Amino acid sequence: MRSGLRVAGTVLAAGGLLAAAWAVTVWKWQDPFTALYTSHAQASLEREYRHEAARYRPLEPAKKAAPLAVEQQRIHRAATRYREQLHRGDAVGRLHVPQLGLDDILVEGTDHGSLAKGPGRYRRSYVPGEGQLIYIAGHRTTYGAPLAHIDRLKKGDEVRLEMPYGTFTYRVSGHVIVPADDVARLESNGREVIALQACHPRFFATQRYIVYAKLVRVGQPDR
Repeated sequence: MRSGLRVAGTVLAAGGLLAAAWAVTVWKWQDPFTALYTSHAQASLEREYRHEAARYRPLEPAKKAAPLAVEQQRIHRAATRYREQLHRGDAVGRLHVPQLGLDDILVEGTDHGSLAKGPGRYRRSYVPGEGQLIYIAGHRTTYGAPLAHIDRLKKGDEVRLEMPYGTFTYRVSGHVIVPADDVARLESNGREVIALQACHPRFFATQRYIVYAKLVRVGQPDR
């Protein structure tokens, strides 16, 4: 009887230690099993995006000395056309956030299946070049945890999106923490802004941590 209790106690203690070690691993880094799935998905999206970028043809040739307003209209048309042909789960573009060490292919959609592949674009928002809100969500502890440390971003940090029709650079302007059901944050206010969103605090989904970044530069696509 005593021997059985000792064995049971040892097993429980070992289980507790393993559980604690797992919690620390996920807290400090991320869930390694879901990260493996996302790594494979990102590799597939990378190939898809390279193919899409290589075959992409602009609506019209860019004019070297075109007036700013004309160039903005050209980019806007190209962006809208590109967004309208996207489907859930597609590769959208390449998202760079140097401060987070993030260099991932952006996925179309914010449903569970899409976010398992990487950071995702909310489908009712816009894409770079349309002059509207670009809303991007990502996990903090699972599936690669692209926005694990979103709270480390500070004013002036760079966020860059490479699209087949141009490269768009943004600078962080601030952040907010809002209730998870604050759907007003999904509405565009008529200005080109990126919103990066993750659950807050980590391991919970009661709030959302949203970082905003304003457009500062538009360049040629990175081919």
